[in-house]
Amino acid sequence: MIAVDLGSNTFRAVEIDCGTLEPVAWFEKIVRTADGIHESGKISEAAVERIIEALNEAKEIIDFSQPVAAVTTEALRKASNTEEVLKRIKSECGIDFRVIGGDEEAQYTLLAVKNRLEKMGMESEKFVLSDLGGGSTEILFFDSGRVESRSFDIGIVTVAQKYGSVEKIGQALPLLMEEMQRYAENMRDEGLDPKLFVSTAGTPTTVAAMKLGMNYATYDAKKVNGTILHRDDLKMQMVRLLSLDEESRRELVGVGREDLIAAGILILERIYSILGFDESVVIDDGLREGVAIAGCLGLLKRPGELA
Repeated sequence: MIAVDLGSNTFRAVEIDCGTLEPVAWFEKIVRTADGIHESGKISEAAVERIIEALNEAKEIIDFSQPVAAVTTEALRKASNTEEVLKRIKSECGIDFRVIGGDEEAQYTLLAVKNRLEKMGMESEKFVLSDLGGGSTEILFFDSGRVESRSFDIGIVTVAQKYGSVEKIGQALPLLMEEMQRYAENMRDEGLDPKLFVSTAGTPTTVAAMKLGMNYATYDAKKVNGTILHRDDLKMQMVRLLSLDEESRRELVGVGREDLIAAGILILERIYSILGFDESVVIDDGLREGVAIAGCLGLLKRPGELA
Protein backbone atom coordinates (compact mmCIF):
# COMPACT_ATOMS: atom_id res chain seq x y z
CA MET A 1 0.00 0.00 0.00
CA ILE A 2 1.30 3.45 -0.93
CA ALA A 3 0.42 6.68 0.84
CA VAL A 4 1.37 10.21 -0.11
CA ASP A 5 1.24 13.17 2.27
CA LEU A 6 1.55 16.59 0.67
CA GLY A 7 2.16 18.94 3.57
CA SER A 8 2.66 22.68 3.78
CA ASN A 9 6.43 22.22 3.58
CA THR A 10 7.23 18.60 2.78
CA PHE A 11 6.17 15.96 0.26
CA ARG A 12 6.31 12.49 1.80
CA ALA A 13 5.51 9.11 0.22
CA VAL A 14 5.79 5.61 1.65
CA GLU A 15 5.15 2.02 0.62
CA ILE A 16 3.98 -0.14 3.53
CA ASP A 17 4.11 -3.93 3.72
CA CYS A 18 0.60 -4.79 4.87
CA GLY A 19 1.83 -8.00 6.51
CA THR A 20 4.23 -6.26 8.88
CA LEU A 21 2.90 -2.68 8.73
CA GLU A 22 6.50 -1.60 8.18
CA PRO A 23 7.78 0.66 5.40
CA VAL A 24 9.66 -1.01 2.55
CA ALA A 25 10.27 2.13 0.46
CA TRP A 26 9.95 5.82 1.16
CA PHE A 27 10.60 9.23 -0.33
CA GLU A 28 10.68 12.72 1.13
CA LYS A 29 11.42 16.14 -0.35
CA ILE A 30 11.00 19.74 0.75
CA VAL A 31 8.53 21.41 -1.66
CA ARG A 32 7.43 24.46 0.39
CA THR A 33 3.81 24.16 -0.67
CA ALA A 34 2.79 27.08 1.54
CA ASP A 35 5.57 29.38 0.36
CA GLY A 36 4.09 32.90 0.09
CA ILE A 37 0.53 31.80 0.86
CA HIS A 38 0.23 34.21 3.79
CA GLU A 39 0.53 37.06 1.27
CA SER A 40 -1.18 35.78 -1.89
CA GLY A 41 -3.67 33.26 -0.49
CA LYS A 42 -2.63 30.90 -3.29
CA ILE A 43 -0.31 27.98 -3.97
CA SER A 44 2.34 29.48 -6.24
CA GLU A 45 3.25 28.22 -9.70
CA ALA A 46 6.77 27.50 -8.43
CA ALA A 47 5.38 25.37 -5.59
CA VAL A 48 3.21 23.37 -8.00
CA GLU A 49 6.27 22.70 -10.16
CA ARG A 50 8.19 21.50 -7.10
CA ILE A 51 5.32 19.18 -6.12
CA ILE A 52 5.11 17.66 -9.59
CA GLU A 53 8.89 17.22 -9.68
CA ALA A 54 8.79 15.47 -6.28
CA LEU A 55 6.02 13.13 -7.42
CA ASN A 56 7.96 12.15 -10.52
CA GLU A 57 11.09 11.54 -8.43
CA ALA A 58 9.07 9.43 -5.96
CA LYS A 59 7.85 7.25 -8.84
CA GLU A 60 11.47 6.35 -9.61
CA ILE A 61 11.85 4.90 -6.11
CA ILE A 62 8.37 3.55 -5.31
CA ASP A 63 6.21 1.35 -7.55
CA PHE A 64 3.07 3.46 -7.99
CA SER A 65 1.22 0.70 -9.86
CA GLN A 66 -0.20 -0.42 -6.48
CA PRO A 67 -3.14 1.22 -4.68
CA VAL A 68 -2.29 4.81 -3.75
CA ALA A 69 -3.97 7.00 -1.14
CA ALA A 70 -2.88 10.64 -1.49
CA VAL A 71 -3.86 13.32 1.01
CA THR A 72 -2.99 16.95 1.51
CA THR A 73 -3.43 19.26 4.46
CA GLU A 74 -3.32 22.86 5.70
CA ALA A 75 -1.87 24.72 2.71
CA LEU A 76 -4.44 23.23 0.35
CA ARG A 77 -7.17 23.69 2.95
CA LYS A 78 -6.49 27.44 2.93
CA ALA A 79 -5.53 28.18 -0.67
CA SER A 80 -7.99 29.87 -3.00
CA ASN A 81 -6.70 27.89 -6.00
CA THR A 82 -6.84 24.40 -4.48
CA GLU A 83 -9.09 22.86 -7.13
CA GLU A 84 -6.92 24.18 -9.95
CA VAL A 85 -3.73 22.90 -8.33
CA LEU A 86 -5.06 19.41 -7.62
CA LYS A 87 -6.49 19.08 -11.14
CA ARG A 88 -3.12 19.94 -12.62
CA ILE A 89 -1.30 17.43 -10.40
CA LYS A 90 -3.77 14.70 -11.38
CA SER A 91 -3.49 15.60 -15.07
CA GLU A 92 0.31 15.55 -15.11
CA CYS A 93 1.04 12.80 -12.57
CA GLY A 94 -2.13 10.70 -12.38
CA ILE A 95 -2.39 11.08 -8.60
CA ASP A 96 -5.72 12.16 -7.12
CA PHE A 97 -5.14 14.07 -3.87
CA ARG A 98 -7.87 14.58 -1.30
CA VAL A 99 -7.82 17.53 1.10
CA ILE A 100 -8.39 16.34 4.67
CA GLY A 101 -9.32 18.31 7.77
CA GLY A 102 -7.30 18.71 10.94
CA ASP A 103 -9.30 16.14 12.91
CA GLU A 104 -8.84 13.51 10.24
CA GLU A 105 -5.16 14.35 9.96
CA ALA A 106 -4.78 13.85 13.71
CA GLN A 107 -6.60 10.50 13.61
CA TYR A 108 -4.31 8.99 11.02
CA THR A 109 -1.20 10.41 12.64
CA LEU A 110 -2.41 8.79 15.88
CA LEU A 111 -2.77 5.44 14.09
CA ALA A 112 0.86 5.61 12.93
CA VAL A 113 2.27 6.82 16.23
CA LYS A 114 0.36 4.25 18.27
CA ASN A 115 1.58 1.49 15.95
CA ARG A 116 5.20 2.62 16.37
CA LEU A 117 4.97 2.96 20.15
CA GLU A 118 3.54 -0.56 20.37
CA LYS A 119 6.32 -1.97 18.18
CA MET A 120 8.91 -0.31 20.45
CA GLY A 121 7.23 -1.66 23.59
CA MET A 122 6.42 1.82 24.89
CA GLU A 123 3.29 3.26 26.52
CA SER A 124 0.64 3.42 23.80
CA GLU A 125 -2.65 3.77 25.67
CA LYS A 126 -2.27 7.17 27.32
CA PHE A 127 -0.31 10.07 25.87
CA VAL A 128 -0.53 13.54 24.38
CA LEU A 129 0.72 14.05 20.83
CA SER A 130 1.88 17.17 19.00
CA ASP A 131 2.19 17.21 15.21
CA LEU A 132 3.93 20.46 14.25
CA GLY A 133 3.61 20.99 10.51
CA GLY A 134 4.35 23.66 7.97
CA GLY A 135 0.94 25.30 8.12
CA SER A 136 -0.80 23.92 11.19
CA THR A 137 -0.24 22.10 14.46
CA GLU A 138 -2.42 19.28 15.76
CA ILE A 139 -2.60 18.52 19.48
CA LEU A 140 -4.17 15.19 20.39
CA PHE A 141 -4.94 13.60 23.75
CA PHE A 142 -5.32 9.81 23.74
CA ASP A 143 -6.54 7.94 26.81
CA SER A 144 -7.48 4.26 26.48
CA GLY A 145 -9.50 4.78 23.32
CA ARG A 146 -10.75 8.28 24.08
CA VAL A 147 -9.46 10.79 21.54
CA GLU A 148 -9.60 14.57 21.85
CA SER A 149 -7.84 16.63 19.20
CA ARG A 150 -7.73 20.13 17.77
CA SER A 151 -5.91 21.71 14.85
CA PHE A 152 -4.33 25.14 15.31
CA ASP A 153 -3.41 27.59 12.58
CA ILE A 154 0.26 27.69 13.59
CA GLY A 155 2.98 26.21 11.38
CA ILE A 156 6.69 26.66 10.82
CA VAL A 157 6.35 27.98 7.25
CA THR A 158 3.54 30.44 7.90
CA VAL A 159 5.01 31.72 11.17
CA ALA A 160 8.55 32.04 9.77
CA GLN A 161 7.38 33.91 6.69
CA LYS A 162 5.00 36.20 8.55
CA TYR A 163 7.36 37.25 11.34
CA GLY A 164 10.80 36.73 9.82
CA SER A 165 13.36 36.94 12.60
CA VAL A 166 13.78 34.64 15.58
CA GLU A 167 13.26 37.63 17.88
CA LYS A 168 9.94 38.63 16.29
CA ILE A 169 8.70 35.05 16.27
CA GLY A 170 9.53 34.70 19.95
CA GLN A 171 7.64 37.88 20.75
CA ALA A 172 4.56 36.82 18.74
CA LEU A 173 4.18 33.23 19.98
CA PRO A 174 2.59 33.83 23.41
CA LEU A 175 -0.39 35.57 21.82
CA LEU A 176 -0.49 33.26 18.77
CA MET A 177 -0.61 30.19 20.99
CA GLU A 178 -3.13 31.42 23.58
CA GLU A 179 -5.86 29.25 22.10
CA MET A 180 -3.65 26.17 22.38
CA GLN A 181 -2.93 27.08 26.00
CA ARG A 182 -6.65 27.27 26.78
CA TYR A 183 -7.31 23.98 25.00
CA ALA A 184 -4.62 22.18 27.03
CA GLU A 185 -6.01 23.64 30.27
CA ASN A 186 -9.53 22.51 29.33
CA MET A 187 -8.30 18.98 28.64
CA ARG A 188 -6.62 18.86 32.04
CA ASP A 189 -9.85 20.10 33.64
CA GLU A 190 -11.63 17.19 31.93
CA GLY A 191 -9.26 14.71 33.55
CA LEU A 192 -6.89 14.16 30.62
CA ASP A 193 -3.47 14.32 32.25
CA PRO A 194 -1.11 11.92 30.41
CA LYS A 195 2.40 11.29 31.66
CA LEU A 196 3.87 10.77 28.17
CA PHE A 197 4.36 13.48 25.55
CA VAL A 198 4.99 12.31 21.97
CA SER A 199 6.21 14.73 19.31
CA THR A 200 6.21 14.05 15.59
CA ALA A 201 6.85 15.88 12.28
CA GLY A 202 9.90 17.62 10.86
CA THR A 203 11.03 19.86 13.70
CA PRO A 204 11.31 17.30 16.53
CA THR A 205 12.71 14.61 14.21
CA THR A 206 15.31 17.03 12.85
CA VAL A 207 16.38 18.20 16.31
CA ALA A 208 16.53 14.57 17.48
CA ALA A 209 18.74 13.73 14.50
CA MET A 210 21.00 16.68 15.32
CA LYS A 211 21.25 15.45 18.90
CA LEU A 212 22.25 12.00 17.61
CA GLY A 213 24.97 13.43 15.36
CA MET A 214 23.13 13.05 12.06
CA ASN A 215 22.50 15.55 9.29
CA TYR A 216 19.90 15.64 6.50
CA ALA A 217 21.87 13.23 4.29
CA THR A 218 22.52 10.68 7.05
CA TYR A 219 19.06 10.86 8.68
CA ASP A 220 17.88 7.46 9.94
CA ALA A 221 14.25 7.19 11.06
CA LYS A 222 14.91 3.94 12.91
CA LYS A 223 17.45 5.66 15.14
CA VAL A 224 15.30 8.76 15.61
CA ASN A 225 12.22 6.76 16.68
CA GLY A 226 12.06 6.67 20.46
CA THR A 227 14.65 9.41 21.02
CA ILE A 228 14.04 11.40 24.20
CA LEU A 229 14.17 15.10 23.39
CA HIS A 230 14.58 17.35 26.43
CA ARG A 231 13.70 21.02 26.45
CA ASP A 232 17.39 21.73 27.03
CA ASP A 233 18.12 19.83 23.80
CA LEU A 234 15.93 22.30 21.94
CA LYS A 235 17.81 25.24 23.40
CA MET A 236 21.20 23.66 22.75
CA GLN A 237 20.45 22.80 19.12
CA MET A 238 18.94 26.25 18.53
CA VAL A 239 22.21 27.87 19.64
CA ARG A 240 24.12 25.47 17.40
CA LEU A 241 21.85 26.16 14.41
CA LEU A 242 22.08 29.92 14.72
CA SER A 243 25.87 29.76 14.96
CA LEU A 244 26.17 28.21 11.49
CA ASP A 245 26.43 29.94 8.14
CA GLU A 246 23.64 29.33 5.61
CA GLU A 247 25.46 26.59 3.68
CA SER A 248 26.31 24.65 6.84
CA ARG A 249 22.74 25.01 8.04
CA ARG A 250 21.44 23.57 4.74
CA GLU A 251 23.76 20.61 5.06
CA LEU A 252 22.57 19.98 8.60
CA VAL A 253 18.78 20.30 8.21
CA GLY A 254 18.16 20.18 4.44
CA VAL A 255 17.69 22.62 1.58
CA GLY A 256 14.45 24.56 2.03
CA ARG A 257 14.44 24.09 5.79
CA GLU A 258 17.43 26.19 6.81
CA ASP A 259 15.25 29.23 7.57
CA LEU A 260 12.37 27.24 9.09
CA ILE A 261 13.74 24.90 11.75
CA ALA A 262 14.60 27.77 14.11
CA ALA A 263 10.94 28.87 13.97
CA GLY A 264 9.91 25.27 14.56
CA ILE A 265 12.12 24.97 17.63
CA LEU A 266 10.60 28.11 19.14
CA ILE A 267 7.07 26.80 18.53
CA LEU A 268 7.93 23.33 19.84
CA GLU A 269 9.52 24.75 23.00
CA ARG A 270 6.30 26.70 23.60
CA ILE A 271 4.29 23.48 23.13
CA TYR A 272 6.42 21.80 25.81
CA SER A 273 5.52 24.64 28.17
CA ILE A 274 1.82 24.60 27.29
CA LEU A 275 1.54 20.83 27.79
CA GLY A 276 3.65 20.92 30.96
CA PHE A 277 6.52 18.64 29.89
CA ASP A 278 10.30 18.90 29.97
CA GLU A 279 10.80 16.02 27.53
CA SER A 280 9.08 14.20 24.68
CA VAL A 281 9.45 10.90 22.86
CA VAL A 282 10.13 11.60 19.20
CA ILE A 283 8.38 9.45 16.60
CA ASP A 284 9.18 9.76 12.89
CA ASP A 285 6.00 7.99 11.75
CA GLY A 286 3.20 10.42 10.90
CA LEU A 287 0.35 11.08 8.52
CA ARG A 288 1.74 9.22 5.51
CA GLU A 289 2.32 6.05 7.55
CA GLY A 290 -1.10 6.36 9.16
CA VAL A 291 -2.84 6.63 5.80
CA ALA A 292 -0.93 3.61 4.49
CA ILE A 293 -1.72 1.57 7.60
CA ALA A 294 -5.38 2.56 7.25
CA GLY A 295 -5.30 1.22 3.71
CA CYS A 296 -3.76 -2.05 4.87
CA LEU A 297 -6.44 -2.40 7.56
CA GLY A 298 -9.27 -1.81 5.09
CA LEU A 299 -10.16 1.66 6.32
CA LEU A 300 -9.99 3.23 2.86
CA LYS A 301 -13.17 3.40 0.82
CA ARG A 302 -11.10 3.34 -2.35
CA PRO A 303 -7.60 4.46 -3.34
CA GLY A 304 -7.24 8.13 -2.59
CA GLU A 305 -10.20 8.40 -0.22
CA LEU A 306 -10.13 7.87 3.53
CA ALA A 307 -13.06 6.23 5.25
